[in-house]
Amino acid sequence: MTTLTPSLLILIAGPYRSGTGDDPALTSANLARLEEAAWPLFRAGHVPMIGEWVALPVLRSAGAGIGDPLAEQVLYPTAERLLARCDAVLRLPGASVGADQDVAIARDRGLPVYWRVEDVPGVGTPAAA
Repeated sequence: MTTLTPSLLILIAGPYRSGTGDDPALTSANLARLEEAAWPLFRAGHVPMIGEWVALPVLRSAGAGIGDPLAEQVLYPTAERLLARCDAVLRLPGASVGADQDVAIARDRGLPVYWRVEDVPGVGTPAAA
């Protein structure tokens, strides 16, 4: 008998700006690393979410970028607002104050926190491969 894994909205958290000095090439590389987890989650029936997918267009529409002071008022609050709707967090490796805040918020809200993509329900099953 096959057990279906319920679809979860999962916030992928990890380094984005950390250690980059807001260098666009470095932040883009960090975003690409976060996005690498999106396909395995989606393939397993989940909906992956990355805060920057929401926050960056918001910043651009305000005429700002990640180096702008407005970024602090958008990046972290966006993740916090998303976590009000997410079912879990996938915390990827690397130093990140924002990702650590995401984990703390998730734990306060009783949401599961996964530390490896393989640990997310359904990802490591043959049906998701």
